[in-house]
Amino acid sequence: MDNNKGNEPKWTFDDDYVSMNPDADRAAQEAQQDKVEPVEAEVVEVEPVEADLVMDMAPDAAVEEISDDELVMNPDALDITIEDKPAEEPVAVEPEVLDDDEPLEMTIEPEVLDEDEPLEMNVTPEVEIVEEEAVEIAEPVAEETPEETGTALQVAESKELDIRSVKGPIGERLIELGIITQDQLDVALQEKKSSKKMVGEILVDLGFIEPETLASFLAESSGFEVFDPKTVLIDGKVLEFIEKPVAEKHLVLPYMMDDENVYVAMADPHDVMALDILKRHLPKGLKVKQSITTPSVLSDAIDAAYGYASTVKGILKELEGADEDDLDVSGLSEEEAYSHPIVRLVNVLIFEAVRAGASDIHFEPEENFVRLRYRVDGTLYTAQILHKQHWSGIAQRLKIMAQLNIADKLTPQDGRIEMVLGGRDVDFRVSSLPTVFGENIVLRILDKQASIMPLKALGFSDVNKERIARAQKRPEGIIIVTGPTGSGKTTTLYSMLNEINDVQVNIQTLEDPVEYSLPMIRQTPVKEGILDFADGIRALLRQDPDIIFVGEIRDKVTAEMALQAAMTGHQVYTSLHTNDSFGAIPRLFDLGMIPGMLAGNIISVFAQRLGRTLCPNCKQPYTATDEECELMGLTGDAPEIFKANQGGCEVCNGKGYKGRIAVSEILLFDEAMDEVLAKGGSKVELKEAAIANGFQSMKDDGFLKILEGKTSFEALAKIVDVTKS
Repeated sequence: MDNNKGNEPKWTFDDDYVSMNPDADRAAQEAQQDKVEPVEAEVVEVEPVEADLVMDMAPDAAVEEISDDELVMNPDALDITIEDKPAEEPVAVEPEVLDDDEPLEMTIEPEVLDEDEPLEMNVTPEVEIVEEEAVEIAEPVAEETPEETGTALQVAESKELDIRSVKGPIGERLIELGIITQDQLDVALQEKKSSKKMVGEILVDLGFIEPETLASFLAESSGFEVFDPKTVLIDGKVLEFIEKPVAEKHLVLPYMMDDENVYVAMADPHDVMALDILKRHLPKGLKVKQSITTPSVLSDAIDAAYGYASTVKGILKELEGADEDDLDVSGLSEEEAYSHPIVRLVNVLIFEAVRAGASDIHFEPEENFVRLRYRVDGTLYTAQILHKQHWSGIAQRLKIMAQLNIADKLTPQDGRIEMVLGGRDVDFRVSSLPTVFGENIVLRILDKQASIMPLKALGFSDVNKERIARAQKRPEGIIIVTGPTGSGKTTTLYSMLNEINDVQVNIQTLEDPVEYSLPMIRQTPVKEGILDFADGIRALLRQDPDIIFVGEIRDKVTAEMALQAAMTGHQVYTSLHTNDSFGAIPRLFDLGMIPGMLAGNIISVFAQRLGRTLCPNCKQPYTATDEECELMGLTGDAPEIFKANQGGCEVCNGKGYKGRIAVSEILLFDEAMDEVLAKGGSKVELKEAAIANGFQSMKDDGFLKILEGKTSFEALAKIVDVTKS
């Protein structure tokens, strides 16, 4: 038997409460008789019980009300269990997560306390200390309060922090990465005591790290892109939103704008005041897209952007009276080139072309001037007429950007330029060709964002989209896309590859050159003298591919290797230069392909052109003429169709057309077509079999788009022979 059993406190019961302190209970009864409120005891209302109680508070238990003389708790939140254990055992209370702004709530055992026995509470909050460069987490701090009888309550206050904030101060992180040493950080911290600059900027000033290194580090830590004024073209129109003093004060530089966003370089992307100033000055409805750089780089960029003319007219005026030496840009450093008028002129001309949606930029020297033309929606138009004396400097700058030999003006050269425009990467294929009046330079614009589109956005009819889906479901064979240069073959092939791009398939390509980078697709450039298409296909077949994309079939060896890949269970995509889909078969025969080998291995042949799309804002309706109805094979009442508005509108920049749409035909091969092909059937026989299978020509697809109001007879007649039967 337990000898201490007689010393246990006795339970006293009442209809309203239960207590383990008899002395406090008698005091409460006397106070009730004298009509005096008890001050020496706290009463907790619970259900009467007749056994030892252990009370566990659920984590989400809520204290409904706490006053000076009573603690009323939510009865539903109490979990009462009967156990044979000493009554003195402390109450186990689970910690509760609190926010900084919420008051501290405690849950205690419902026990009457003596006046001389104050409550003990151990609070161990996690203190978050925010400094200029980083967020540090301080060690937990214990705050002791007076002791409670037999009970020790601990309430943990915690806060969920951003994962980037637990990396420590910027200096310590730079040390961990091996960028600086501890001694260098100590010097910078000592310098900071007498400077208002941040540690990172001080490290740059002391020469311990490069500005580009700091910018990249800050961008990686914050999740924003790095702003590099050497590779970004600044739009002069966007600078008009913010005056230079405001930009200098808040260290912000708006540099680009599109239909939805304004791109702004900032030293601190989280500067709430600067962001508020930007939103007040920028047009409503546009979102702010921040990029980050160091304060020193941003200050120089602001001076350069606001200190010089940023429009073609302004720069040309600045060039008036300049001599030949002033126009020479061959010996400029990167810092000097950024502000040179010739460099700024080239940048603005390129930017204007991209903003206009041009696919090509033509610099064409004539005897007394230089003509600048943009190709927009397949049509060339004159954008600028430049003075001939400026051409030498402009040509030098373009060749430097494309890494061409500026001293060689007698040999054709090819190069590539990579730039950032409007927050997206844009590549340019550069070609120079000697002419009578100087070097003719053409830039082909490869806009990744604008060019890699889903198939449904290319303008294929419902019938042709269904045919494409059927072709891509066949596991092996060749899919050929035909058409002249500039007809959108590469865009269509990339879009088809994107449709089937998945982690479960291995897609590999051979291209000359690689125009756009595609995720999860292994792309290999063909290099003359190093790797050609035939050798490349042999190498790809040893890479366990499921799908192969060969940029173009140019010769017999490439055609044989592509056919061999298709015959060994691979799906092959490629292109040919022919006028229509039926022309691909005679072309393959010319390359030495045997009809019997082609039969059963060709999935389909596409042919397409890009037609101009009518501006939806200003197109004009009219009733089709009798001749147009006859060409479209229509009988009965003439339908209403549309034509371009002469002079256009603001939406289409006065052109009457905006954008282009695919006009295509898709030749699917089935058993009947394979039988005609195996016999070496003529083009006429193939066409008859295709029409019996529901084939629609490019002319038919174009007429459908005319009736839908997407293009006009005038635009269609420029890409397809509408009179051909």
